[in-house]
Amino acid sequence: PVWAAHQARDDYWKHGSICEDWDAVQVPVLAFGGWADNYMNTVSHLVENLGVPAKGIVGPWVHQYPHTAVPGPRIGFLQEALRWWDRWLKDLPNGAENDPAYRAFLRDSAPPDASAPELPGIWLAETAWPSPRVATSVLQLSDAGLGIAGPLDRVVATPQHLGLHAGEFFPMGLNAEMPGDQAPDDAMSVCFDTAPLTAPMALLGAAVLELTLSSDVPRANLIARLCDVAPDGSSVRICHGMLNLCHRDSPEWPCDLIPGQAVSVRLTLDQTGYRLAAGHRLRLALSNTYWPFVWPAAEIARLHLTEGRLNLPVHEGAEADEWQFPPAETARPANLHQRRAGAAARRIEEDLLTGCKTLIVEDDLGETENGDHGLITGETMRERWTIHPQDPLCASCDIYWEQRLSRGGWSVRTEATTRMTAEKGRLRMQAKVVAFEGETQIFEREFDEYVERIHL
Repeated sequence: PVWAAHQARDDYWKHGSICEDWDAVQVPVLAFGGWADNYMNTVSHLVENLGVPAKGIVGPWVHQYPHTAVPGPRIGFLQEALRWWDRWLKDLPNGAENDPAYRAFLRDSAPPDASAPELPGIWLAETAWPSPRVATSVLQLSDAGLGIAGPLDRVVATPQHLGLHAGEFFPMGLNAEMPGDQAPDDAMSVCFDTAPLTAPMALLGAAVLELTLSSDVPRANLIARLCDVAPDGSSVRICHGMLNLCHRDSPEWPCDLIPGQAVSVRLTLDQTGYRLAAGHRLRLALSNTYWPFVWPAAEIARLHLTEGRLNLPVHEGAEADEWQFPPAETARPANLHQRRAGAAARRIEEDLLTGCKTLIVEDDLGETENGDHGLITGETMRERWTIHPQDPLCASCDIYWEQRLSRGGWSVRTEATTRMTAEKGRLRMQAKVVAFEGETQIFEREFDEYVERIHL
């Protein structure tokens, strides 16, 4: 509730934001990031804005360290970190300050896979960032497609359950946590496609979408996805961006839309490194819903588009790896023994009576014993994200999380249950936590709080 109550970029968010004062950073920075993580933009911003020596490395990874993360290729993160520290903490002349400013993995076209252990691509080494090898290519939006001149007169009014194939906001592993085939979500979106590419197209940086639009309600969202569409129709999400249109002019001072009045909107999509294969099409898919990434606006909206262009960061490309990292190294694994195997599931269900759609995520980590001291640990998590295609106010999120510890005759566990729902004017968050020692309940606490919706 505390986070949710701050729905604009106020002092609560500013105090922890490095971009409020780049000059406050006084030490050299080596920043790592992953295209499948949700901090994919941070590395670029640091390298571009810091006044101290700063280098960036962005790979294909989820929210994990680069020497253990998926999807691969993994790199020798520990060696890279040690080299940086040796240079700036021990003043060893190892040349780390002369490394390329920005090393980024350029992912190649491949079939969609929400659990890909490895991805094809090459490593780019940019001597400066922003890179002189990146140029902006402007593609017009028209009723005929993307990069095709002509009038634009389209309405974006997508069903509330669009987005169920988005994957996790912060993916951690391979249990279908990354975005899968986007074709089902594309089919419900307003799509603008290029003609099939006659040559590969490499993208490095952030695409920017500029639109002129009007809304029939005061509050609405806009979501843009760039996708790589193969000849067989499968669709891979390259990057995406999300904007509460009340924040179109300022995230600090949001204001409602005036129904029917045209406004100019600028949406910067997430950073990406991606190379589309020849014969593939670049797709811009627009929606005003993206469940469960974005909590739905209180009213169903219709966005009328009359002008638009997409500014693409097109890279010159490269034939092969421009940088070789040391191989991944790890410490000796912990002395763990599996006592009970875990299991995971991720599925979409439709209630044929109510018409509701539900994304279900289940993750049972089983039971693991530490052979050095005998502690047995286990976790079980279940999520249910439910919404009706035509009713944003029926959206609900239910999460159950159990954690267990035991050794010998001693055992404890906690059970946490949370639920989020919304009304037109406020959000509701309920939670309950219960703690047990053995089978005896020793603690219980419940929460039930409301937060006013402000330009949301």
